[in-house]
Amino acid sequence: MGNRCYLEASVVFVADAASLICVMGLLASMMMFPYQEESATVSERWRSTACDEIYVVREGETLQTISAKCGDQYIVERNPHIHDPDDVFPGLVIKIVPAGKF
Repeated sequence: MGNRCYLEASVVFVADAASLICVMGLLASMMMFPYQEESATVSERWRSTACDEIYVVREGETLQTISAKCGDQYIVERNPHIHDPDDVFPGLVIKIVPAGKF
């Protein structure tokens, strides 16, 4: 019976040691390759996409940035539901006439 307890204790020790080595390896890799948010990649992606006639405002956008991106200088005039050009929020649906579609 004594040998069996010794064997079980050895197996548990080896499993604990393997878990510790895995955790240390994971921590080392996290320190070597720090996490980078995808939001920068996503924001770059939507900046490069073409504008549709129906446009949904995304977080961080203003009418000025949308106008520059889409080439439409008359966003406020085409959208009578926008009473205050500074009151633009994510999810707001606006009409755009993209550059080249006049």
